[in-house]
Amino acid sequence: MTSELDRVAGGRLAADGQRYTGNRRRLVTLLSEQRAPVTIPEILDQAPGLAQSSVYRNLSVLEKAGVVQRIVTTDEWARYELAEELTEHHHHLICESCGRVEDFTVSAALEHSIDDALSAVAATAGFALDHHRLDLVGRCRACG
Repeated sequence: MTSELDRVAGGRLAADGQRYTGNRRRLVTLLSEQRAPVTIPEILDQAPGLAQSSVYRNLSVLEKAGVVQRIVTTDEWARYELAEELTEHHHHLICESCGRVEDFTVSAALEHSIDDALSAVAATAGFALDHHRLDLVGRCRACG
């Protein structure tokens, strides 16, 4: 049985001229089960049958098709999560010391205020704003 997530992911891949292969489906499922963005080593730990080269290649295809989002941090590993349109609108706390990424959401009122402020900045620059991503960079509790 195909889930709504699989239907959307398959549609986005087809629109990009790609197939929704078993390995891509497995990555989408794995990412849908995560509570925070994950690194490739974390993916490989959770999916021991996947080859590292396959994970890199398939994440790249999924990102290009708009199924996966890559989050670049200050450590050596990018983190991956499902594209926001497939989950919910959220922001990130990024630790500049260890690279850990945590998702967070804000109230609807604050989100509206952020949208208004960013729309004003974009308009001043002659930029047509579609959406925003907000990353807060600092140090997590563990890194203090």
